[in-house]
Amino acid sequence: MSRRLRPVELDFVESAPLRMVFTAETAAPPQTVYAALAGDVPGWADWFTGVARAAPTRDGQGRDVLLTGGTHFDETVLVSDPGGRYAYRVDSTNAPVLRALVEDWRLTPAGTGTRLRWTFAADGPAAFRWLMPMARPALARSFRDSVRALDRRLTGS
Repeated sequence: MSRRLRPVELDFVESAPLRMVFTAETAAPPQTVYAALAGDVPGWADWFTGVARAAPTRDGQGRDVLLTGGTHFDETVLVSDPGGRYAYRVDSTNAPVLRALVEDWRLTPAGTGTRLRWTFAADGPAAFRWLMPMARPALARSFRDSVRALDRRLTGS
């Protein structure tokens, strides 16, 4: 059963009670990485660990995401800037503990490649905010593995 989350805006990325930030680099240039993030939403299932299905909605202003464990997210794209930022908010989910969630991807040139910074900004009950930092190593590993898979997809190496 899906339920609505608090409709936070982009500033939530800086003010969320729970913020986790991860970075990694890919050999692909920023424009290519941005195209994979924002322009090829279905492709996320091929490279982002845990994503079973993803589809754009509302003419690209939203996303419908299903994780491999059955968690479903209906999202609104908050920023789609080819200059280096892609961020989205979860509007509804079947995950029982979330109150608000925004994910923010920042892309900056790194030599001929791209440095990716992914911020996971969330709110939930006290137990969620206390337990989620324990999941940080697993999220970090998932992010690194996903960026490596994206790099292979985009560069063929």
